[in-house]
Amino acid sequence: MTGTITHDPPYAAGGRQSGPLIVTEDTELLDDLLRLCAAAGATPEVHHSVPATSAIPSASGPWGSWEAAPLVLVGDDAARRVRGAVRRRGVVLVGRDQDDSGVWQRAVEIGADHVLMLPDGEQWLVDRIADVAEGVGRPALTVGVIGGRGGAGASTLACALAVTSAREGLRSLLVDADPLGGGLDVLLGGETAEGLRWPAFAASRGRVGGGALEESLPELHSLRVLSWDRGDCVTVPPQAVRAVLAAARRRGGTVVVDLPRRIDDGVAEVLAQLDVGLLVVPAELRAVAAAGRVAATVGMVLPDLRVAVRGPYDSGLDDREVAGLLGLPLVGEVPVEPGLLRATDSRRPPGASARGPLARFCREFWERALVETGGGTA
Repeated sequence: MTGTITHDPPYAAGGRQSGPLIVTEDTELLDDLLRLCAAAGATPEVHHSVPATSAIPSASGPWGSWEAAPLVLVGDDAARRVRGAVRRRGVVLVGRDQDDSGVWQRAVEIGADHVLMLPDGEQWLVDRIADVAEGVGRPALTVGVIGGRGGAGASTLACALAVTSAREGLRSLLVDADPLGGGLDVLLGGETAEGLRWPAFAASRGRVGGGALEESLPELHSLRVLSWDRGDCVTVPPQAVRAVLAAARRRGGTVVVDLPRRIDDGVAEVLAQLDVGLLVVPAELRAVAAAGRVAATVGMVLPDLRVAVRGPYDSGLDDREVAGLLGLPLVGEVPVEPGLLRATDSRRPPGASARGPLARFCREFWERALVETGGGTA
């Protein structure tokens, strides 16, 4: 059971993040709270007993951490002993007795934001501890790229967007959501790079730590890449996809996802977390017809879907006409990168040339998108 008294966010002194403060003398409760902190990737400060009342107002005394901690977990056994503490946000009163109606009065007396009963509230508490440990701020601007038909160039554009974002100094992650696409790590020239691939996250449940995720992935061209390995696993459970992408978004910056044209439960989880979708459409009538079917399916989940047109053009078509036929906003024409095939062979990824037309297209897209969403913190 959990209960909310106020909706104020947890307090963080000076904008710095640290582990939570635990105040309890209940050894069994302490063991549980330490276990939940470990699950959230946080190292708490523990007070097994409450300092003398005279020490409470002193910032230099043992109660200095009371005001500085981003989250305070007070055991129900300690509630009466912390009544004199300075009132602050981010206090959770934790107990075990589901039938104790007096816990709400004790929560009011200490100024707690929440009342939580174990074991029912464990997942909520793990999520809250992980939030303060990671310093959750503005989520990453998350962009999905999908081809209107096979061979449209969606993977190339996704790589170029991620490479450009990293070059502009943003924390950047490129996610390969197409297990049958051959692997974006190959396109980036890093198929042998050390780090985890999608199958390693297939058993993920609940919350995945954003920092741990980032550190576990291969780093290529100043960005992190989550791709597929060369094994037989081609599916990841939807709940694992949800947890991994949510962790990636919590780190801020940008996330670019290369999407397959087939929509299964896992891809639907990705679509639900996207801010913007780019539908890459070759300027051919058959491609436009195919893209219309893709747009109709994707648009049921993703409200902000836009068109990026790639030439050469069929007679009578231009980029505006393609966007008009699909009834979607036009991002622009994806330019041809001279020597792109040779660059790939030499392990230079799409968009690697900062002065090339593809990089300019990507840079202009990010500039507009970041202004529109107010996102893009590094």
